[in-house]
Amino acid sequence: MVARVNTVAFAGVEVVKVDVQVQMASGLPAFAVVGLPDKAVAESRDRVRAALTAMGLSLPPKRIVVNLAPADLAKEGSHYDLPIALGLLVAMNVLPGDEILDYSVLGELALDGRVMPVSGVLAAALDASARGLNLICPQDQGGEAAWAKGIEVLAPPTLLSLINHFKGAQVLSAPEPALSTAEDYDLDLKDIKGQNSAKRALEVTAAGGHNLLMVGPPGAGKSMLAQRLPGILPPLDPSEALEISLIHSVAGTLEGGQLLRRRPFRDPHHSASLPALAGGGLKAKPGEISLAHLGVLFLDELPEFSRATLEALRQPLETGRVAIARANAHVTYPARVQLVAAMNPCRCGYFGDPSAACSRVPRCASDYQAKISGPLYDRMDLHLEVPAVKMQDLSLPPPSEGSEAVARRVAQARQVQQRRYAHLAEETRPRSNAEVDGKLLEEVATPDAEGQSLLLQAAERLRLTGRGYHRVLRVARTLADLEGSEGLRRPHIAEALSYRRLPPGREL
Repeated sequence: MVARVNTVAFAGVEVVKVDVQVQMASGLPAFAVVGLPDKAVAESRDRVRAALTAMGLSLPPKRIVVNLAPADLAKEGSHYDLPIALGLLVAMNVLPGDEILDYSVLGELALDGRVMPVSGVLAAALDASARGLNLICPQDQGGEAAWAKGIEVLAPPTLLSLINHFKGAQVLSAPEPALSTAEDYDLDLKDIKGQNSAKRALEVTAAGGHNLLMVGPPGAGKSMLAQRLPGILPPLDPSEALEISLIHSVAGTLEGGQLLRRRPFRDPHHSASLPALAGGGLKAKPGEISLAHLGVLFLDELPEFSRATLEALRQPLETGRVAIARANAHVTYPARVQLVAAMNPCRCGYFGDPSAACSRVPRCASDYQAKISGPLYDRMDLHLEVPAVKMQDLSLPPPSEGSEAVARRVAQARQVQQRRYAHLAEETRPRSNAEVDGKLLEEVATPDAEGQSLLLQAAERLRLTGRGYHRVLRVARTLADLEGSEGLRRPHIAEALSYRRLPPGREL
């Protein structure tokens, strides 16, 4: 007889069905796990044996073989402990095999029999719902799994409590869906004095979902501006919250099994490696650009990142996804982010200030800015020069308009965009103007005669690429939405063009 238990493996955010098969046969006592297990899976033998011993059970002196099918799929992670333990209990006639087959199972076992949290519970719950199965998961993540509709979720604290549930000696109550209790953003635009043009650019960035590059001397407020962008973005809708939480669940960063309710804001240090930023590593985990999906990825001190790391962002910024290809894995993660980058004009930071600039001007600035490639520079919708703050501005009282007022205008502009694209199929529907492309962009962002004439003149003078030309149209469309204008006029094109700069090293 072969006992079977359903579990899963993960390929990015995709879920692959895994069949745990347990056979106990006569022969010399042995315990083997086959089916391409990694080190964590192979070590499950000792954890499972210890957990059973803690309950007063011992494995029979037989030859035990645990096969994880399909055998040619690499198995990684500690979540195979619980399904292996249940398979052994079914083979020992402790649990009914037909009831266990109605569940998809995942969880790590402690040596004393406790069921420990693992990664990917939300993804496994959604997969179980799609396959008509129920789910068994750790108690701490029951609230995460409960968001999957139409399934029974068992979230036992220990292996013993799960056994008692199936034997009728104890009833495990169904967990309630859990939502993050994190407070709203407490950083307000009122904290920033002066920089009115930068605040305007930040509002445009939020309203259209655009990428933003800020260049300015140290202390100008670039980081403060970026940190306040999430506070003026529209709140997540339920589908977006589930989409973001799914990525964080697979990455193992979903705290307490609670779905996220705030847009991510990720600000990795400039020493971050390519796998850390784009994703990858030994287990092809999501990187910062995927963890910031539908949120903000802030790269401070942009030229200090390695060239290869920055160039890896070029394709995800266009496609909204990142494909990680390794010898043992090929996975794809969502990566639709707003990239906000900040940099000094030169290494010393004071290019353009005669009283503070170094003796290597202008070579210092040109060499420093040239670290940002033209293609990456071209992918930024808005190029903003942030001047130094005037001392007179710092002595003024806080501005009257804060994040709340700006967020209302941003929300109104986003609602206009949602109504405009509502007729499109869900899989191709843009969430914001920044995602509009092709024929749809021509339909919704055609300027009037004066605006078109200005755009063509500026495109020739600024030597805009095709990508840059379209990004100007997208920003202009957002400016019109903020104004409540149906058509694109010359002032919208003019302001959008004011946010374009030539790439470093190119002169007019």
